[in-house]
Parts: sequence; C-alpha cells; structure tokens
Amino acid sequence: MSSQICRSASRAVRSVLSASKPSPLFFEGRAVAAATTTVFRGNMSTLSSFYERTEGRSASRGWIAGAMAAPAAAYMLQDQDAHAAQLERTFIAIKPDGVQRGLIADIVSRFERKGFKLVAIKLVVPSKDFAQKHYHDLKERPFFNGLCDFLSSGPVLAMVWEGEGVIKYGRKLIGATDPQKSEPGTIRGDLAVVVGRNIIHGSDGPETAQDEIALWFEPSELVSYTSNAEKWVYGAN
Repeated sequence: MSSQICRSASRAVRSVLSASKPSPLFFEGRAVAAATTTVFRGNMSTLSSFYERTEGRSASRGWIAGAMAAPAAAYMLQDQDAHAAQLERTFIAIKPDGVQRGLIADIVSRFERKGFKLVAIKLVVPSKDFAQKHYHDLKERPFFNGLCDFLSSGPVLAMVWEGEGVIKYGRKLIGATDPQKSEPGTIRGDLAVVVGRNIIHGSDGPETAQDEIALWFEPSELVSYTSNAEKWVYGAN
C-alpha cells in the first residue's frame, strides 16, 4: 500500500513540476504540498519515505529543492485547515456569588492562561424571566425556582470564549457541579464549597453553547479577530 501511495504521489508531483517552469514561489513547496497533501492525507511517515526514495534518484537540483520543501508545507496546510475547522465557542458565566466575592480576575485569567480567546463579555443583572429561559431544561426540577432566583439576584459576568476544544475543556477548568467533588486546580475545586454557590456556569455541549450564546448575546456583540498569541498556542503562522 505504501509503495502505491509513493507512486501516486510521485506522479502527482511530476505533473506539477512539468506544468510550468518552477518559480521561486514553487520552491517554497506550496504547489508540491497541494498535490502531495491530497495523496497522503496527513501520513507524514509515508511522506518522509517517499522523499527518501526520490532523493536517491538522479534528479535535478530544482526537483529536489521543491520536493524537500513539500513535507513541511503539506503539514502546514493540513494543520491550518484542521485548526480552522476545530475552533469553537462556548458560553461561560460568573454567577452573582463569584462576582460579589471578587473572583472575576482569577477566573478570567485561568481561561486566558490556557490559551482560549475572549470574544464577548458584559456585566448584566438578569431578570427572573430571563433566568427561567436560561435554565429552561431544569424547569421540572424541584430546585428550579430557587436556581432562577439566585441567578437573578445580582450581577452576572456573561462571556463567550473561543478556542480548540473550548467547550469540553472549559468544563474541565470549571470542575464538577458539586465543589466537594471537584478536583483541586479546577475553579470550583479551588474557589467554591457548596453546590448552591458554585460561582460559575459553562455550556455542556455544542448545541447548548449555541443556544446560550444566542440567548445572552446579540450577534453584533460577538467579536471576531486574530489574537497575537494564536501562533504560539496552535503553531499556525
């Protein structure tokens, strides 16, 4: 199978090389990477084997220069595409107890230090009706009314964070619903004691995140931008 892949890649690269006279941009490897990425689909070990074989043949220096640039370029193209596809957004809210206890800076810094990007933030005092909309999936629970009373009892810091795996890992940063069961190092494990005052909320899945973001924020309040730190977090240049 590996030899078949190598032969397919060889034909793909030769077709690119024969299409036109190589230019300086070609020797950056992007043209070759586009052809070989389609064939290899991220199999870097097979890609390395292919180039080891081609180096042993009598080829021009130009062919070798273009071929040797391809592995890194192919990897970068795939890595950037995967990175763009995996970025997601989640809703995070610091509840009234977290705001009143002065924990905003500590909580925000944990998400920032992880490498996630803040794309929306505002301080609001939600109404009881609004709190009921937020907790609509718990309306049949006996604690529903008290939960809504608490959420509407004071200011809430509503946020949207963006990053790769931010929904799942955001929940890990937050910790278990019961602070007594939260691991040390998590927000609730370090900063909360009882379930009724567990200081923070985070979306538990992609659909929930989408619904909660739409409930708390207007589309115009969400900011899209490239952080200077992203290339150091994800390795995309």
